[in-house]
Amino acid sequence: MSVTNLAPWLTTVGAGTIDRDFPAEVVLGDGRRLSGVSLYSGAPLKGQMYELIYPGKSGVLVDSLCMENSLDPNVVKGKIVVCDRGSSPRVAKGMVVKKAGGVGMILANGVSNGEGLVGDAHLLPTCALGADEGDVIKAYISSSENPTATIDFKGTVLGIKPAPVLASFSARGPNGLNPEILKPDLIAPGVNILAAWTDAVGPSGLDSDMRKSEFNIMSGTSMACPHVSGAAALLKSAHPNWSPAAIRSAMLTTATLVDNKNQSMMDQATGKDSTPYDFGAGHLNLGLAMDPGLVYDITDNDYVNFLCGIGYGPKLIQVITRSPPNCPARKPLPENLNYPSFVALFPVSSRGLSRKTFIRTVTNVGAANSVYRVRVESQAKGVRVRVRPSQLVFSEAVKKRSFVVTVTADTRNLVMGQSGAVFGSLSWTDGKHVVRSPIVVTQIEAL
Repeated sequence: MSVTNLAPWLTTVGAGTIDRDFPAEVVLGDGRRLSGVSLYSGAPLKGQMYELIYPGKSGVLVDSLCMENSLDPNVVKGKIVVCDRGSSPRVAKGMVVKKAGGVGMILANGVSNGEGLVGDAHLLPTCALGADEGDVIKAYISSSENPTATIDFKGTVLGIKPAPVLASFSARGPNGLNPEILKPDLIAPGVNILAAWTDAVGPSGLDSDMRKSEFNIMSGTSMACPHVSGAAALLKSAHPNWSPAAIRSAMLTTATLVDNKNQSMMDQATGKDSTPYDFGAGHLNLGLAMDPGLVYDITDNDYVNFLCGIGYGPKLIQVITRSPPNCPARKPLPENLNYPSFVALFPVSSRGLSRKTFIRTVTNVGAANSVYRVRVESQAKGVRVRVRPSQLVFSEAVKKRSFVVTVTADTRNLVMGQSGAVFGSLSWTDGKHVVRSPIVVTQIEAL
């Protein structure tokens, strides 16, 4: 649970990889080759082998992390240094190694970063390795009397498979503030993205970096979010009358769930399949979002009712709305906000059959005379999803239709996955469009 920016009127974006990479290999003295990444573009090592050291063998944390002034030049000079990732910027570790006279650096992930790799414009020959490869190289140093290595840089490689893969640094759900709302909403390209760059600082971002470039390769949800912002702007241009909620709905209900190998998107951190807690509705697909068929729209008053439902008082709501709110006499249920996802929360204490009901309204933005039929996908044992009506008929006169979703869980037979939830989906289709919404079923401690 690391996702932030949880308000339902925000579109919360995670990051995925693209099918372009910047591979590099660490070649060990015993012939083994360890795959990593690097954006280093200076003079190569040309296959020359150098002595390999790991300062972390001393057991001192600052040494293993290659923090400022932690390395002894008498020990490091002329060698390739293995540094652990964390506590200081990745490129700053390289500068510490360079100042101490090192000829290269190998940046090893820890358990928290897993196999997630990010390319950086290092100032000395550097290769970043995942946690598993990092353990391999440390074991080699410990077991060899004369450990040596070199780094082989491969440049730019296109057509990488699988892609997209959920970035290891991308924030994960569930929503810790209002678990009825699934966050993040979706993911978009956010790893090794070509981005504009200022000439006021070098591509590493370090003051000592005198290189100049108009572009840089950047990674982060800060790269993924502009992709979604640009997509939203294009959708608004194509559909000027759509609300922000309609635009978000179009992106979410058409999002992609599979990679370029037509398999479930993988989590870079674990190497296992990712879930809606990781990618929300899926990966942005702007081509499909232009013509979503149906949208789940939300008005300002719907958001006010949501705030009333989660316990915000009129005075506090007025700080946001700038006008006195009218909270309904009967407290609205937060799960009935017209969001394009369904999160069924059941108390841990419940025994036997429990039900959760959702009310949703969809607006037809496609062909006027359309018929949509429902399709529910759920492989979860102990969960049954029922939708009424199972068919929505639209015409010139009828643009909106409502439906009710009932999720029934047999808590005696409910088996949660590693994420603490089970997942499924609900789709409306007219033969051309597929309007898909994720379903999450989980248990929570009652307050």
